[in-house]
Amino acid sequence: PEVVGLAVSTRPDTLSSGALDLLQKISERYDVWLELGLQTIHDQTNKRLNRWHTYDQFETALRRARQKPGLQICAHVILGLPGESIQQMHQTVEAVASLPLDGIKIHQLHVIKNTRLYEEYLAGSIAIFDEDEYVQLVCDCLEKLPPKMIIHRLTGDAAKEKMVAPLWALAKARVLAKINGELTRRGSYQGSKFTTQEIRATLTLS
Repeated sequence: PEVVGLAVSTRPDTLSSGALDLLQKISERYDVWLELGLQTIHDQTNKRLNRWHTYDQFETALRRARQKPGLQICAHVILGLPGESIQQMHQTVEAVASLPLDGIKIHQLHVIKNTRLYEEYLAGSIAIFDEDEYVQLVCDCLEKLPPKMIIHRLTGDAAKEKMVAPLWALAKARVLAKINGELTRRGSYQGSKFTTQEIRATLTLS
């Protein structure tokens, strides 16, 4: 009886019709957020990460979810994925900005102990943003997102005992303060460079 809302996070390639029907039914009584793990629009990156879902599958999942009134939809995006350029990261954010999404969660890449990524990090084959680089990039991305899109997260962390890099991510309040400070310094804000006026035709519901 004390529950007022529900957030469900899932991969776009595992979203069943039954799950959507159930979430829609729950949304008749509670606030419901459906969070879809996009991470990047670049299929080769997701393949390298062993995620094995595609951007087309994300769009399909989003289109199906949009046909269920009452659901609010959020996309997860990771900045700094192995092998991606800054330009590719901006392409992902620009794509998200053009989609019929209600919210976004932005994370930096984490290196966690005892993972394949951890082994690559130790071998020096992947690079991690330093704190100031990440702050600059996040502010660049915020400027491109729709003004009304809800920002659920700008930085993430993990359990201290498992986190290898970036250790600055553990100081979440400091990072958020730096993001606010950089936007103030720029005289900027979320949506200041948002130019997409309509969602893409492939996702219209008419």
